[in-house]
Amino acid sequence: MEGSSIAFKDDVSIVLCGEAGLGIQTVEQILMRLLKRAGYHIFGTKEYMSRIRGGSNSTAIRVSSERRPALVDRIDLLIPFDPGAVDHVRKRLSPETVMIGDRENLAVDEGAVTPRTVAIPLSELAAEIGGAVYSNIIAAGLVAGLFDIAEDEVLPFVEAFFSQSNETVRKRNTQAAAKGLELAGELRTSGRIAVEVARDSRHGKDILLNGAEAVGIGALAGGCDFIAAYPMSPATGVLTFLSQQAETFGIVAEQAEDEIGAVNMTLGAWYAGGRAMVTTSGGGFALMEEGISLAGIIENPAVIHLAQRPGPATGLPTRTEQGDLNLVLYAGHGEFPRIILAPGRLEEAVELTRRAFDLADRFQVPVFVLTDQYFIDSYYTLPDIEIPRGNPVTHVVETGAEYARYRITDTGISPRGIPGYGSGLVAMDSDEHDEAGHITEDLHVRVAMMEKRLRKLRKIENEALPPTLVGREDYTTLVLGWGSTYHVIAEALSILGREDVSFLHFSQVYPLPAETKDYLKQAGRIIVVEGNATAQFARLLTLKACCPVPHNILKYNGMQFSVEELVERLGAVIDGGE
Repeated sequence: MEGSSIAFKDDVSIVLCGEAGLGIQTVEQILMRLLKRAGYHIFGTKEYMSRIRGGSNSTAIRVSSERRPALVDRIDLLIPFDPGAVDHVRKRLSPETVMIGDRENLAVDEGAVTPRTVAIPLSELAAEIGGAVYSNIIAAGLVAGLFDIAEDEVLPFVEAFFSQSNETVRKRNTQAAAKGLELAGELRTSGRIAVEVARDSRHGKDILLNGAEAVGIGALAGGCDFIAAYPMSPATGVLTFLSQQAETFGIVAEQAEDEIGAVNMTLGAWYAGGRAMVTTSGGGFALMEEGISLAGIIENPAVIHLAQRPGPATGLPTRTEQGDLNLVLYAGHGEFPRIILAPGRLEEAVELTRRAFDLADRFQVPVFVLTDQYFIDSYYTLPDIEIPRGNPVTHVVETGAEYARYRITDTGISPRGIPGYGSGLVAMDSDEHDEAGHITEDLHVRVAMMEKRLRKLRKIENEALPPTLVGREDYTTLVLGWGSTYHVIAEALSILGREDVSFLHFSQVYPLPAETKDYLKQAGRIIVVEGNATAQFARLLTLKACCPVPHNILKYNGMQFSVEELVERLGAVIDGGE
């Protein structure tokens, strides 16, 4: 119903949708930063096709009076930038949705839900300014104006955002933003659209961060001085971020010729005394498995960030999934210890990535930081993040003449030297070796070396991070999740409001923390929520915690769970009986 008045309150879901190449990401970046500076809580995420132009991509920005960093299906305000946009998100529309844009982009199929529409000739107005390309900046100014962000905040920001462009482009973008503000003023004054979302200027100082930046910051805090990768979405953002910090923090950033080269460069950097990380996604990691096995036998530290996406093979290269847990858990031929961390919150990604470097250094094992496309590409506002001050503690020893790289110890952890630091020889070999690092086929030595390496697991298990319990301790139903499902499960359970249901989130998925069995034994009903088709984490719980999981809520279409979806699916299991 065009022109009817509507008020947006407390929690507003904005979606921008259109073909790749129309500048949707530019609008996203401008709006999120303007809204954050104005004192709103922001959450933003995107879904996009694997093409440079065409298709349909969308960005969702959630603006709230309280921090709500989770995806919702609901669309309150839709700005479609092409005729196909409405059809792309049609299942998320409702009669309460308001669509704003060119009239030809607002058409809804007959018989479908009919949202409210506000026709504004964005393309025509953009052409008057200098070209249709400026319609997206008009839209950015329009949304900023609806949220009552003043002109003296918007226009200087837009001009600074395009500071690398020539004077004509900067001027036209500023004019476009001003036109958007003018349109918003007309809508607000006429009472057609009102926004009632509380804001607090103190939140303007919050940090706006995405998952790739959080992993990168954690790497810096962990002392990372070498990053190697072959570009592969969605992991490339970590390589890009650390490359941008290379000069400031003294990082060597290497875009390798392939993933095999990248992982071996990482091992070489640790061998030489560096603190290195490789970042990749599932298909790239598949090529690294021999290098992971090499790390296992030479007991070389390694930090591997793997941003999951749907497979097999190329699969859905720009979508999300939690489908690579088994890949990481069993990667590399032979048997050797490893650690798998899976942050669920951005602040946790900072801490766990920092911790990954410490664990790799201490235990001389591969440590995996497991994320996914949804986590890596999502932004939200945070208060200041606490990062330990001072240089990371290293566990390298100065070698002597009698140094033995693989000296057998009670813990399985041998003293790690590096070439040139001391008088000893630091010998490593991918064949089985004796304490000095020399090749051997002595079967007794083989057994001793295998047992030495595996003894590390006991200490690693003793130091495993405990899971986080959200809710009451006297639960009867326990919902389990890992990695990026944290916020969406927590909000869904908050909406359900069941005091007998609590949520247990695992940020270390291997080795499982010792407390796991106690939590599971208490529950009368266990539900595992994860984004894959075969319940990989639930099967790990069955294997390692001896606890069958009868209820699995799975998703594997390439999209993250939404709050509404989990409210419905969890509610059905909780209220459905056994």
